[in-house]
Amino acid sequence: MIRCRGGTGSNRALAMAPLLLFLLLLLGLGLSPIALGAGVDARNWGTDEHHRKFSGVIIPGFMSTRLRSWSLLDCPFSPLNFNPLDPVWLDTRKVLSVPYCWMKCMVLDPVNQTDHPECKSRPDSGIAAISELDPGYITGPLSSVWKDWVAWCVEFGIEAESIVAAPYDWRLAGSALEARDLYFHRLRLTFETCRKLRGGPSLVFAHSLGNNVFRYFLEWLKQEIAPKDYLMWIDDHIFAYHALGAPFLGAAETVKGWLSGVTFGLPIAEGTARSMLSTFSSGLWMLPFSPSCVPPTKACCCTGRDSCNEDDAFSWPMDVLKIDVPMDAGVSLELNPLPTLPECSLPFQRTYPAQKIADGTIFLENLDIDADGKSAFELLKKYYLDDPVLNPLTPWERPPIKNVYCIYGVNLKTEVGYHFAPTGRPFPDNWMMKDVFYETDGTLVSRSGVEVQGSPSAVTGDSTVPYNSLSWCKTWLGEQVNVTRAPQTAHDGSDVQELFNVEHRPGGDIPVNVSRDNRMKYITYYEDALSIPGKKTAVWEVDKIDHRNLVRSPVLLRELWLEILHDSHPQATRSFVSKAKREPMRDEDCFWDYSKARCAMMQRCEYRYVFGDVHLGQSCRLKASTGTHILHYL
Repeated sequence: MIRCRGGTGSNRALAMAPLLLFLLLLLGLGLSPIALGAGVDARNWGTDEHHRKFSGVIIPGFMSTRLRSWSLLDCPFSPLNFNPLDPVWLDTRKVLSVPYCWMKCMVLDPVNQTDHPECKSRPDSGIAAISELDPGYITGPLSSVWKDWVAWCVEFGIEAESIVAAPYDWRLAGSALEARDLYFHRLRLTFETCRKLRGGPSLVFAHSLGNNVFRYFLEWLKQEIAPKDYLMWIDDHIFAYHALGAPFLGAAETVKGWLSGVTFGLPIAEGTARSMLSTFSSGLWMLPFSPSCVPPTKACCCTGRDSCNEDDAFSWPMDVLKIDVPMDAGVSLELNPLPTLPECSLPFQRTYPAQKIADGTIFLENLDIDADGKSAFELLKKYYLDDPVLNPLTPWERPPIKNVYCIYGVNLKTEVGYHFAPTGRPFPDNWMMKDVFYETDGTLVSRSGVEVQGSPSAVTGDSTVPYNSLSWCKTWLGEQVNVTRAPQTAHDGSDVQELFNVEHRPGGDIPVNVSRDNRMKYITYYEDALSIPGKKTAVWEVDKIDHRNLVRSPVLLRELWLEILHDSHPQATRSFVSKAKREPMRDEDCFWDYSKARCAMMQRCEYRYVFGDVHLGQSCRLKASTGTHILHYL
């Protein structure tokens, strides 16, 4: 006879009684233990057969894919070495302990983009490659990228095989990605495999530089497929494209990274960061450029824009770069004599609008100050200006995809220009940043406090990419656009403002004359389902969501989930999801209304204390639901 320690059978039965009672209570409420714990019943959200055919393909952004070592590298005077499959990007411990070894595994040959002779790194694979770059108790949350996104998918019942990551070596330009890794061949196979596995097309989620990668893929695909079959392939394999924080016209921070270095919070010097970035061909992929440049009639007296055409709504708000030129810069003076016009107040200062950066003028005119400009121009010419597939530094056109959603954060202080001066020291410390220029609250300001001339937009960027670059996708909208502004939080519709059939001038921005409460955060939706038969285009501007945290925003995840549910639901009657109200979808959406001394949104939330709750709002949780409440969104 087998005996169990810990008490008699009757005592064990008594001990199990509360658990049995709890399970019976759950059954009586119609809930599962998992659904109660997560605040979501997966049966009501996303697992019914009418949208099981979709797959989600994630293309991460710059520095958002984990790189692993594919070498044996002995680091002198340290027990930490690099072995095959050891993380390189990112391993904070080795960045701090063996920075010189780590740099060998990161840098590339600036001419042919090959690896360092002593160390080779390659991108990791699968969802893990983009979830957390440096897993750990402390470093994990700090390096989290798509982890929250994946957790949301799991919470709402998305099956594991329906989410596919497409990591890549973000150090390489488009043509180098294909030449070395056959990345675009493999990406095409990914879409085709997803269709065979799931039976339907994919949803593309691209963030930041991932949008540039996806654009290059579409152009590359044109050369691989017969013209008559190209659009058919797109329709069969891609249902929707979600452009998240896309730098359509580049970003000013790219210039800063190339001249002085950007550390991205790593414990390294800016000069070290510049030395590393200058070897990556992808470092030029997001250079700022003008969508329609008109050369200025005077050398330095055009009005602070990359185009003298003041009607261009998407021109840069000011010249991206100012450089102080020393008196002894003889070579540069011969190449490009400084103007002596009396109206030019700074005769020894060069200004560079966006187009003079994108075409390489900045590198050629300053070779006497920065000899590294020669290698930079060679990279620019080889991998961008002369690329036979696509010059990425040109304006984007709407991709031929059935549903296109352009989503980005707005109304944050964003860098739009810089003032640099040479230091006289050798590379990589031969530049000094004297000033930074920002767009904020509808004005242009400088770090030093000097007055800034330019033409700012009323809306600003996402703290990394300026607004004119993010909002370029508004040119994809038709002549009649529906505009809706709604609060980000769950709401009853009382603060929703809608404008129908707003006139949109082709190539221009869309003026919106609606009020706003400065205490609230809103989402502004621009939607067009009529201009292109059978296709939809939407632009979402999300208040106060910065560039790097966009893919971790619960608000964005909620809206994307509703839109996907709508597009695949057989009972959907509208072109887009209704914005009339937003009910809580998770426990985290419920909160305590102190003015009424109860949980807000009582039709969906209730007070239910769980041991460990530390405040009233935490005890507000979703009620049991049959799922029929989702129909009003459709």
